[in-house]
Amino acid sequence: MTAYRRVLWVVIAINFSMFLVEIVAGLTAKSVALQADAIDFLGDSFTYFITLLVLGLSLRWRASAALFKGATMGIFGLWVIGNATYNAMLGTVPTAIVMGSVGIAALMANVVSAVILFKYREGDANMRSVWLCSRNDAIGNVAVIGAGLLVGVTATGWPDYGVAAIMAILELSACYQILKRAFAELKQPPS
Repeated sequence: MTAYRRVLWVVIAINFSMFLVEIVAGLTAKSVALQADAIDFLGDSFTYFITLLVLGLSLRWRASAALFKGATMGIFGLWVIGNATYNAMLGTVPTAIVMGSVGIAALMANVVSAVILFKYREGDANMRSVWLCSRNDAIGNVAVIGAGLLVGVTATGWPDYGVAAIMAILELSACYQILKRAFAELKQPPS
């Protein structure tokens, strides 16, 4: 578990740094997808920290932490849907070049995180949630880059809103998977 702890600290540093970069870029560029990804980076930092806290504790504690993390992912997903809807109603058009360039930086950060975490992807619900966060983020970054290109071509915000909706669906899907596994682990008799 010592190696896993070190890995988590590295991934926390990467994710929190990217949260700071993306939240500023997302607000500046008026991109819902970048803001959603920034919030996700912050949530991942928090998720990984919780994972550190419960490492070595009983399965019940780890499963309870996974429940909390899964619920948080669900809340983020719902927030993204609401924010995308709001921006669609306003007709906000984000800055395409910022979306694309920050999306590339975020993709690199998430690929590094996913590679670092790859060997821990099949652990308990708590470890699985860490892997799913990084995997979903890398998928989301590719979509943000594509949306940046499409915003530049179409001069509309619809690609941004669409990617934000996809990111919300990924969050809600991961939320379901984590909650399902955590509830199953909570039903197991204490060891």
